[in-house]
Amino acid sequence: MNNRKTATEGENAACKYLESIGYRIVERNYRCPTGEIDVIADDDGVVVFVEVKARSSTEYGVPEESVGFEKRRRIILTARYWMSAHARECKKGCRFDVISVLRGETRHIKAAFDASGRV
Repeated sequence: MNNRKTATEGENAACKYLESIGYRIVERNYRCPTGEIDVIADDDGVVVFVEVKARSSTEYGVPEESVGFEKRRRIILTARYWMSAHARECKKGCRFDVISVLRGETRHIKAAFDASGRV
């Protein structure tokens, strides 16, 4: 399976999972000059920026291990860009989650890192 197809299927699975636990999907594949965020969701008024990592095997490690410092930094910059245009929606704050999809199994890591990029 090619990487783009795996990524798209992972994002679809992540959105389905998030909706099943009561999140509202606000936006998918948000892009701006600073980067991209896979999924932006609402969790009872908290804006959740979700990085989705999907893999078909563990040959290169588990998916969530690939969300390193530089990736977190770009997600944070992109989230700030989004929040500057959507201030009304950010009254209860925000959170950075990671969803890992491996061979159809979904793992949700809430508050995977904070706005400083620390895990």
